[in-house]
Amino acid sequence: MILYPAIDLKDGNCVRLYKGEMEQATVFNDNPAAQARAFQDAGCEWLHLVDLNGAFAGEPVNAAAVEAILKETSVPVQLGGGIRDMATIESWLSKGLQRVILGTVAVENPILVKEAARAFPGHVAIGLDARNGMVATRGWAEETDIQVTELAKQFEDAGVTALIYTDINRDGAMQGPNVEATAALASAVSIPVIASGGVSSLSDLADLKASGAPLNGAISGRALYDGAIDLNEALNLLKS
Repeated sequence: MILYPAIDLKDGNCVRLYKGEMEQATVFNDNPAAQARAFQDAGCEWLHLVDLNGAFAGEPVNAAAVEAILKETSVPVQLGGGIRDMATIESWLSKGLQRVILGTVAVENPILVKEAARAFPGHVAIGLDARNGMVATRGWAEETDIQVTELAKQFEDAGVTALIYTDINRDGAMQGPNVEATAALASAVSIPVIASGGVSSLSDLADLKASGAPLNGAISGRALYDGAIDLNEALNLLKS
């Protein structure tokens, strides 16, 4: 399994939200590029970025911070938040981003997602953000009546490279991930699944790994900044 350290961007800073609430943001670093470099130097093989302002605006907002991270690091980077048209997808990939994460558009324009996945094989992932098992969109502000697995199955033959599953009620709350729901999704689809939301201890990572589901990796943010998870120990655990 791969550990994806999260760098959530709000107003140019590296922050963490509590259960997706923009009003409950804690700034952990005002230099996201330096934070990204620190994760790389510590041995992380991937970086997970989210443009939080972009998720609400529907277009990139923290582009300057993302571009600074891309210049500062050499490991592959994935980015979600406000990427909702082909031009934006093409633009980010041309700037060196390894993987774009499409969330809202997967619900509102699934045809575009399939076209992008086929046009850029290996570079398109889907963000499945769920509250009580139902998909939420537009920065988690709008809830749908679509079940996570139902949405995921639509893209099985489209060439999507990964599904990032986030349980919103666990995100930033340091309460542990929803292992059962994450494992169920990973077992139900052929697309690799990355766990997100609530990963706050080494035991959480161990539980995900021991679930028996074919998980690609796990995303963690707040716990790495707070020191609740020792980065070196986490990397060693997931590689063992």
